[in-house]
Amino acid sequence: MSAGVLEVRDVQKSFGAVTAAKDISVSVPKGAIYSLIGSNGAGKTTFVNMVTGYIKPDSGEINFGSRNIAGLAPRLITRLGIHRSFQIAQLCNELTVEENMLLAGAIHHDERLSFFRHAHSADARERAMATLERFHIAEHRNRLIPELSGGVKKLLDIAMAMAGQTQVMLLDEPTSGVAADEKFPIMDLVIEALRAEGVTVIFVEHDMDIVTRYSERVLAFYDGQIIADDTPDEVLLDEKVQRYVTGGPA
Repeated sequence: MSAGVLEVRDVQKSFGAVTAAKDISVSVPKGAIYSLIGSNGAGKTTFVNMVTGYIKPDSGEINFGSRNIAGLAPRLITRLGIHRSFQIAQLCNELTVEENMLLAGAIHHDERLSFFRHAHSADARERAMATLERFHIAEHRNRLIPELSGGVKKLLDIAMAMAGQTQVMLLDEPTSGVAADEKFPIMDLVIEALRAEGVTVIFVEHDMDIVTRYSERVLAFYDGQIIADDTPDEVLLDEKVQRYVTGGPA
């Protein structure tokens, strides 16, 4: 079996007397769509933070391609191709949708000190508009962030995370803050856009309808451990998952 694009091996992390990750090992194939489930404090966010460099594991390896990225700074990991979005969209309210997109492009291309030069670049604007169109939000390009719905904000946040050369995308609660009738349309657009680029997707989600509809594989976390790693149907039938995660049969 070939190695996955992301290989996590025997990762451990403790915060004082609290163990947040115990012997975490998982192999994520290129182009796969994984979801992470578990109650608050189960270890999902710690896992995402370790993969993206916001937390350094105490031991173990996180291999991306041929490189162990455990402990690297978030910015370095982003430049290698592992990107993330956050549960609360990281947007600049004083800028328009297009300007937010241009800012993300400048940061990903390491042009933070020359943002205005970057923003007036024809290539930069073309890339920004192409990404906005891919996520079906180009029509909002001249609107300020406070004028947008929760769904459009979420799409813009993920689009901005795609500004660089993304190979792996980690999404933290992609439907959080989105109206109930927007959840499936938003996820349809996100998954379609990421699949079109061949991006490997790992998303944290509490909504089991979203998990079963979009995941190819599910990692269930409890007490800092992965207690199940299988297809959505199999994981949701697992007795430990029903006891500690979902609270009963799906």
